[in-house]
Amino acid sequence: MSFAIIETGGKQYKVSASKILEIEKLNAKVGETVKFKNVLLLNDDKTTEIGSPSISGATVEAKLLDNVKDRTVLVFHKRRRKHSRKKNGHRQRHSKIQITKILSKDGKVIDEAEAAVAKKATSKKISPKKTATKESVTTKKVVKK
Repeated sequence: MSFAIIETGGKQYKVSASKILEIEKLNAKVGETVKFKNVLLLNDDKTTEIGSPSISGATVEAKLLDNVKDRTVLVFHKRRRKHSRKKNGHRQRHSKIQITKILSKDGKVIDEAEAAVAKKATSKKISPKKTATKESVTTKKVVKK
């Protein structure tokens, strides 16, 4: 299994083809291809290449799926005996990406995501359902004494 370790937004991520990640927000439009050039490690089935600090020429390509916001984090400050309170909320912005290609330093494709296969809609014959009639449904009344 091929993978790479990239650095973006001050954090390091282990990525492989077709993996979906949430990273720090990127300034790109939804659907665009994003290239990460800060690749720290490349691994395929045969070899492992470690950068010092990064591998020059190696890139990881990803498709930007969506820009989203995280859940709300409440920040509450209170100074005791001063009747001073402050409540604030924060929602961190993230970008959701899907890794499409991992390229080595000489431009060779190490790993690539498979193209999504379009599913055919199968048509099923729907038989008419029988509805219950008053004659077919019997009710019983229980009388308590």
